[in-house]
Amino acid sequence: MRYFLELSYHGANYHGWQRQQNAHSVQQEIEEGLTRILGQETVITGSGRTDAGVHAHFQVAHFDTSSQLPPDQLAYKLNAVLPDDIAIAACRPVREDAHARFDAEVRGYHYFIHQKKNPFLRGQSYFYSRPLDVDLMNEAAHKLLGRQDFESFSRVKTEVNHFECEVFKALWYFQNDQLVFNVRANRFLRGMVRALVGTLLEVGRKKLTIEDFVSIIAAKNRTKAGKAAPPHGLYLSEVNYPNHIYL
Repeated sequence: MRYFLELSYHGANYHGWQRQQNAHSVQQEIEEGLTRILGQETVITGSGRTDAGVHAHFQVAHFDTSSQLPPDQLAYKLNAVLPDDIAIAACRPVREDAHARFDAEVRGYHYFIHQKKNPFLRGQSYFYSRPLDVDLMNEAAHKLLGRQDFESFSRVKTEVNHFECEVFKALWYFQNDQLVFNVRANRFLRGMVRALVGTLLEVGRKKLTIEDFVSIIAAKNRTKAGKAAPPHGLYLSEVNYPNHIYL
């Protein structure tokens, strides 16, 4: 039987989502927890990677098991053995061919910035005190919409067949005392959102014009874009699937 796990995590204590040698990962913690509960080695596949220090309000991973343990009991038991910075929201049965990564139709991220010093947001939001023209940042963000090549915002050494993504939403807005960037797309390249945020902040400081930003997209060259924003302000927040994969 195949299941989808819906979960969240605070990424500060982890070297990203993906299991790797000599580094602590979210995937490793969950796999070890499932293996302990199910009594058999269990491997999970996530909807995508998050880098070291990046958080998730909503992540999805699939796994297979022959256990007859009801999904709600499995989620309960898994939460009991996982550390406090990882939480399972649901365990849902899906079709045998459902895939957490390849069946995802839309993914979404939020990036949080606070501009007044706040000790309670430390490690959860990027403290950026310089004045920003948010209207200008939104004008630039609008240029991201649609299907185009985002190589300028991708990690240089990354194994992908192409750099095209279709962006459905890219918007800056204020939420309480924070400035938030919400971006939704069919897929994201490694390091893409943090590179976008770092470059859009330069637009907001008027170090780059809208024309400069458009030229950076067209350049397909990571060295032309801005410095990546810090990981602790970034949250994977949305992964959507077609309804037919759920049982």
